[in-house]
Amino acid sequence: MLLELSEEHKEHLAFLPQVDSAVVAEFGRIAVEFLRRGTNPKIYEGAARKLNVSSDTVQHGVEGLTYLLTESSKLMISELDFQDSVFVLGFSEELNKLLLQLYLDNRKEIRTILSELAPSLPSYHNLEWRLDVQNNKKVMEMDALPVLRFCVNVKEKHGYKDQV
Repeated sequence: MLLELSEEHKEHLAFLPQVDSAVVAEFGRIAVEFLRRGTNPKIYEGAARKLNVSSDTVQHGVEGLTYLLTESSKLMISELDFQDSVFVLGFSEELNKLLLQLYLDNRKEIRTILSELAPSLPSYHNLEWRLDVQNNKKVMEMDALPVLRFCVNVKEKHGYKDQV
């Protein structure tokens, strides 16, 4: 499965070929830190000063790289599919290999971080139901009063919970 990036994400990633591979590797480290701890404007400003670009450019580059790594990890795409997805961006062979290595080194950690960030919603476990019918016999007519009862068991993070 190939990862499809929007034009906005492609624009954010277009900054990566303009910098050294060591900078891209550092952006990868910052991207994983971004997932762990959130955004840190001081890091963007420091990198922007060193590279002589705006902090927005650095931030967009890191966010684009974060999106590429998180979506690839979330979808668990293979090495070959990742390479094909990045190849479409028109990067050099060296940059493609570096991005692949970043993905391979960090995909398990990114999946762990994403699973921790996901809300813990109850999930279906079991359904019990019962149909009770009460018959009333009279001389001329017959009434039936059906009662249908459901008990839905759901799993939560810390155990089971019954809901009716």
